[in-house]
Amino acid sequence: MSQYEEISSETVHQKLKDNRKLNIIDVREDEEFSSGHIPGAKSMPLGQIPSRVGELNKDEEYIMVCRSGGRSSRASEWLAEQGFRVKNMTGGMLGWPGETEK
Repeated sequence: MSQYEEISSETVHQKLKDNRKLNIIDVREDEEFSSGHIPGAKSMPLGQIPSRVGELNKDEEYIMVCRSGGRSSRASEWLAEQGFRVKNMTGGMLGWPGETEK
């Protein structure tokens, strides 16, 4: 099993406040994403990741997000197996302390 790291929602929020460039991939369904997401996040529903993996760059690091952390952990595991550097945001959007955009 490939390993991926976990990152807290508070750490992600602080990095964004510090103007760090982050590649955040939101794996929730389109309706969930459009109801509110982390500013700058890219929507890539979990079921679409295998067909859209070509949009990702193995030289970049990605932070995977979903509602509570379950789907993003599955996405993180699969992407790590494909050779990507990924971190799963623990707690998902339920634990997101910052602003969201629609």
